[in-house]
Amino acid sequence: MRPTFHAKTLAVAVAAFSITSMSSAAGLDRSGQDITAFLQDGLYAEAVYTYIDADVSGYDNNASTAIDKNAYQQGNKVNDIAESYDFFRYGVKADINDTFSVGVLYDEPFGAAADYSGDNKFVDQNPLSPRNGEGANVEVRSENITSIIGAKFGQQKNFQVYGGPVAQRVQADVKLRGTAYGAANGYTAHISPSQDYGWLAGASYSKPEIALQAALTYRSEIDHSSKTFESFPAVAARPGYEAQGNTIDITTPQSVNFDFQTGITPTMLATAKVRWVPWSDFAIVPSLYNKVTKLDPTNGPDGRALVSYDEDQWLVELGLAKRFTPALAISGNIGWDSGAGNPVSSLGPIEGYYSAGLGAKYNLTENWAVSAGGKYLWFGDAKGQIPTKNIVSNFEDNNGYILGMKLSYQAK
Repeated sequence: MRPTFHAKTLAVAVAAFSITSMSSAAGLDRSGQDITAFLQDGLYAEAVYTYIDADVSGYDNNASTAIDKNAYQQGNKVNDIAESYDFFRYGVKADINDTFSVGVLYDEPFGAAADYSGDNKFVDQNPLSPRNGEGANVEVRSENITSIIGAKFGQQKNFQVYGGPVAQRVQADVKLRGTAYGAANGYTAHISPSQDYGWLAGASYSKPEIALQAALTYRSEIDHSSKTFESFPAVAARPGYEAQGNTIDITTPQSVNFDFQTGITPTMLATAKVRWVPWSDFAIVPSLYNKVTKLDPTNGPDGRALVSYDEDQWLVELGLAKRFTPALAISGNIGWDSGAGNPVSSLGPIEGYYSAGLGAKYNLTENWAVSAGGKYLWFGDAKGQIPTKNIVSNFEDNNGYILGMKLSYQAK
């Protein structure tokens, strides 16, 4: 007799949160751009809240990098620069018939929140400066709304292709402060909110009798053209370099997600997630900042980007869930994020992470369920660099945690 797998009860709590990325763990990745809500059976809706807190502290650089950009000598303490961060995710999916399904997903895919303070080279210490006491700061926010339509085919309707448009909104504020940034000390940029569009496409396979489901999802790049306001005090008196409004072109990266689950016993489920994001193709190049960097011939004819990354991100997460009662399942997972290079931007100086998480899902009724869980992250050590590639800091032995809750409804 074939065993029965309870996929609905075994849904992995922590993995369902899609807390697969962390501020600055790899580029600006945040939510992991999860689409598993659309892959659920029948009518499904969820609301997810995620809270991220991290301790990212280190030391500034006392060595001169004029000759050797990689020279480092431990300097003053840099207290925790990572600001706590929270966001929501929503999803709803419905079957039109046994072939077609539709869904709408909301998440906050990319972001950053860092703030320097204390007695170090990332804080303006000049008593004559109007910015005295201000620290370097970055705040990046984004929002996605994804509409999806899927079509199932095959004798058992095991295969599905899906796709749809994505509306994305981004905005950012950056302040460079302190002698670590050299002549850029005092630079400020405000990137106004901009909304533009991309698309998503994917394919999935399911085998309900063993709770097997596999999905491969591609998200396109999205090109933004945003209004900016910049000021660069070091050259403000020079004609053409005063504080000014401009337009900036930013392309948020494409990505590929692979999601997999399968029952391994009638009461146990295994999951795997793999994500790839080519952060090495991403850059933020504000007009005034780039124009000023061209004044230094060593920066080349194209000047410098304010933010860029050297490597692509790879993320792998593996999990197990165990059904203990018809209403309760407990899950655990481990993960690895490659980061986006080392050295990395001083506005996010960690190189990926290792993680471990625990979670639980409880079915309140036949249709309603609540999930809760947490994840602990061990961040990779990294040296911080400024756009000239000079090393300005060193961050080691840092960690963080993520907490999440989800309320879901499902009617098959």
